[in-house]
Amino acid sequence: MPTAAELDEAVRLLEAGQLVAFPTETVYGLGADAENPEAVARIFAAKGRPSNHPVIVHVVDGADVSYWTDEVPEAAHKLIDAFWPGPLTIILKRAAHIPAAVAGGQDSIGLRCPSHPVAQALLARFKRGRGGIAAPSANRFGQVSPTTAEHVRDEFGGTVYVLEGDGVDVGIESSIVDLSRLDTAGPVLLRPGAITAAMMADVLGTVPLPPDAAAPRASGTLKAHYAPRTTLTLAQPDALPQYVQALPQGQRLAFIGHAPASADPRCVFVQAPATPEAYAQALYGLLRRLDKEGYQRLVFEPVPDDHDWDGVRDRLGRAAAAFEDR
Repeated sequence: MPTAAELDEAVRLLEAGQLVAFPTETVYGLGADAENPEAVARIFAAKGRPSNHPVIVHVVDGADVSYWTDEVPEAAHKLIDAFWPGPLTIILKRAAHIPAAVAGGQDSIGLRCPSHPVAQALLARFKRGRGGIAAPSANRFGQVSPTTAEHVRDEFGGTVYVLEGDGVDVGIESSIVDLSRLDTAGPVLLRPGAITAAMMADVLGTVPLPPDAAAPRASGTLKAHYAPRTTLTLAQPDALPQYVQALPQGQRLAFIGHAPASADPRCVFVQAPATPEAYAQALYGLLRRLDKEGYQRLVFEPVPDDHDWDGVRDRLGRAAAAFEDR
């Protein structure tokens, strides 16, 4: 845990409209006062994030959710009771007094209560627990999310105050469920994560639907996202020879899969984690490490096609989409 002095400094910076990076159980967030449009604008500027792409507001355990929305439907109460604090973001109608900047100009707002003790300690001190911290992942827009303080410093150097904390154990961003259109669309799963559609269905009595054309914009849902610097391809092991043969002289590729699939020394095998939980926890750190090892291409074996793997499959698919023409 950070010291009391470090937490107090983070609170001082947030209340002065500055940025603070902090750990959650999913990834590190780049935080600002959610009710200060100028502070929120600093997030967008630091990340190079489009201003119409909403950010998620983090609140303390036991927060008055009705402060942020004009209506808290019964479905929201059920999910909050079941999964907060935890890796679930709930989209609700934004209250009129909450600045539109945090919602990318939309009439909805994303709320999450993180379970990481550092995040909770920060939120409890910030505005004496009555504020919200807007915090997308602490990385440049569209690139690999950070799961360590070192990753954040790699992105921003010394320009952002960083609270350190172990235990970023989920490893991919929160699930996002839209409850802002229950009368017309029902619950809609905008982004998969550790809280699966089946887990939500057990609580709600209905399975959240996939995104539709009228769904609100939400964090991390663009086609291309979470991308490393190295070209990333999803391919079955039997496709490896074509990628190995296409390598420039002296170059190598990394194959991330469940068993070695090539004896060619230019193809370096990297063992993929066996479970969706372990894969999610390791993914972003693995991408950042492979980026530093000088490969010409990263070839990931597709993960199993079942719902437990939806979050990992989503992140790998969006990362690969950034390189579809390469």
